[in-house]
Amino acid sequence: MVTLFRWLVRLTVALIAIGLLMGVLAWYFAVRSLPDYGATYSVPGIAQPVEIVRTTEDVPHIFGSSDRDVFFALGMVHAQDRLFQMNVLRRAAQGRLAEIYGPGAAGADDLARRLGLYRNARASLEAQTPDTMQALRAYADGVNAWIHQVNLGARGRGAPELFLFPDDISYWEPADSLAILKLLAASSTVQLRREVLRARLSLIAPQRGQDLLAAPNEPPLPGYAAMFSGDQFTGAERRGAQPDWASQLAGYLAPSLGASANGWAAAAQRTAAGGALLANDPQFALTAPGLWYLARIELASGGVIGGTIPGIPAVLSGRNTKLAWGITPAQIDDQDLFIEEVQPGDANRYRGIDGWTQFQTRQETIRIAGAEPRQITLRDTQNGPVLPGMHLNIDTILPAGHVAALAWTGGYGGDSSMSALVGLMHAQTRQDAARVLGAMIAPALDVTLADADGVGQVRAGALPIRAANSPSMGRLPQPGWLPEARWQGLAAAPETLTQLAPSTGIVATTGAILQGDTAQGYDRSGHFRLDRLSHLIQSREVHSRDSFIAAQNDIVSPVARALLPLVGADLWFTGEPAAQGTPERQRQDALALLANWDGAMSEHLPEPLIYAAWMRALQDRIVRDELGPLADELTELYPDFLMRVFRNANGAGVWCDIRQSTPVETCTEIARQALDAVLLDLTSRFGPDLASWRWGDLHRARHAHPALGDLRGLSYLVNLIQPTSGGFSTIAQASGLGHGVNPWLNVRGATYRGVYDLADPDSSVFIVSTGQSGHPLSRHYDDLAELWRRGEYIRMSLDPALARAASAGITHLQPAPGD
Repeated sequence: MVTLFRWLVRLTVALIAIGLLMGVLAWYFAVRSLPDYGATYSVPGIAQPVEIVRTTEDVPHIFGSSDRDVFFALGMVHAQDRLFQMNVLRRAAQGRLAEIYGPGAAGADDLARRLGLYRNARASLEAQTPDTMQALRAYADGVNAWIHQVNLGARGRGAPELFLFPDDISYWEPADSLAILKLLAASSTVQLRREVLRARLSLIAPQRGQDLLAAPNEPPLPGYAAMFSGDQFTGAERRGAQPDWASQLAGYLAPSLGASANGWAAAAQRTAAGGALLANDPQFALTAPGLWYLARIELASGGVIGGTIPGIPAVLSGRNTKLAWGITPAQIDDQDLFIEEVQPGDANRYRGIDGWTQFQTRQETIRIAGAEPRQITLRDTQNGPVLPGMHLNIDTILPAGHVAALAWTGGYGGDSSMSALVGLMHAQTRQDAARVLGAMIAPALDVTLADADGVGQVRAGALPIRAANSPSMGRLPQPGWLPEARWQGLAAAPETLTQLAPSTGIVATTGAILQGDTAQGYDRSGHFRLDRLSHLIQSREVHSRDSFIAAQNDIVSPVARALLPLVGADLWFTGEPAAQGTPERQRQDALALLANWDGAMSEHLPEPLIYAAWMRALQDRIVRDELGPLADELTELYPDFLMRVFRNANGAGVWCDIRQSTPVETCTEIARQALDAVLLDLTSRFGPDLASWRWGDLHRARHAHPALGDLRGLSYLVNLIQPTSGGFSTIAQASGLGHGVNPWLNVRGATYRGVYDLADPDSSVFIVSTGQSGHPLSRHYDDLAELWRRGEYIRMSLDPALARAASAGITHLQPAPGD
């Protein structure tokens, strides 16, 4: 017995020692993957020495003797700090995520293959200008130089994630950068999602369903089912699968995920310092690390500084010595879904304009970690690629024997958008910028511009040409065999959407389609933010950098200010004060708080929490009996719809009546019931004292690591959780998840913010949402996150002396002998 005990002790000690040794080895190799910012490297591919000065915030300032050498170094610094992220973005575009993540990513791979993101990226190489091709090749060489250094020096495989997700990282190619830009374009647009929703609404609630999405003065839509006379629809009322948010972020970006931004500028005559100002804040899903990376590069045309996306060799939002620019995804209708009839008895043919037509097919293999490879057949029609029915629940709107194909402005080879973005960095004036942006195809962007002589905005990107007799003008999925439904080609944005010398000296955009702008669609998403932004910048005659910063961090909800007076019109201060501790008194207290609230969505206040929960519950009660299970999938608030209902516009007040009940409910009754239910729920969470509730207790930003964020034990180290102010309609946008236990979890926001001051360029500022490094053990992994949360910034300067004075390390690249 004693001998057995001794052996058990020895075995326990041995296991502990082995565990400690493995932990030490894992730590050692993980730390080995941290780059040395003070090292000197001999690398092939550069003609002259290159200097990379890292500031204390890990912002690289790259100095070289030629543009080619500078782009080489940009590729190298991106790879040093974000190698895993770059590889995951590339895999997401290629449709190869399942090779490292396993079966859960196979659906995303299937979609990326069907969209042809990588195939079209390769086909777009020949459309690039010679300067852009040189930049793409040099950038790829720089990425590969770091991969070579990782292999040469056993640097922990380049990223600690690769110990848990083994991956042989292939060398970078120019097409990889184009593919990431294609993925960005597919992720930025939500038009496909809205078409599917409109079709489901038309099927489930044919009389009033379009109230939910209709824009003011929008002509009525045709009935969706009427376009397919005689066909049977059986799935519209089925409960659609709610995609897991974390799985959607497996590749950092995903088609139809959605993106937004604010962009505005003031000319010199409207600023206190006598120089133009420009602000920009691209808004994407929150991840750790964030999507954006700060960098400065010194080109032959001058210094360029601002926000980049690892994998793309361009400063997408920033400034050079003479010009500043910012990008905003333009929410134009750049996607149409076509319903194609498959020939009965022959799944290889579909109904075309001239009769039954053969699908263009190809076979591909999705390799899956831990599972057998999956063979898929990709089919294309004359309208575009056939999409999987599970994507966005497309199968719920398909008649029996039909499939859906997508026409999309970004779904083609020959896309010169990368050349437009690279050329933008060299532009010296607004006119130069407008000229090079003419090459933009997808994503469609509103580009805000500022130089010494003024400000302007350019709508850049391709627009579909639809026939005048198109059945729905792209608002609903249409029969693919109708000639009048098909696209007639692509066109550049009309010149009326370019203004380079506004008389007011002010330009502003949130990407929203303006009322009456029917050539680009009717989706006015973002117009509340645009109204608020326009009010802030037009209400001041003279602006400063600080007033731009204040506007960029504005947390007043224009939707709250618009809805509460309507929804609570018959609820404010009605009756005598109820007894303390009763539900009636709690409702009165809540209404009193909201009546005196200015709409500021501060994390420290209870009013934003009460308002947000009330509006969510109210919308659900209004639509639940009409839409059934589809109501579970409405993850966002539709303020225009609620305003129509409470104003009874065109009889929309009928939504408030519960069809299943005998009495006729009024909107006031539904509003009161929704508020009472919300107060009961919040009381169970936070107690009965309303004044102690805090918006930030539920509205917490979750910057999730796409690979490690759901792993127990590691999630605490790699995910960043912060209470945040703002909401979905505030200028400082902070959109909630929309479903689950905490639908107010903040999962979208401004992952980059920049304010560019041309009067004093070195006082310009910028920030990213996490930090520069993607390495969880780096001090730069999250060192900017708290500044970002508080609405603070770091300086952006093109002064080499300032960069060197604040350097945390200087990397020297030397040409390899004989190169």
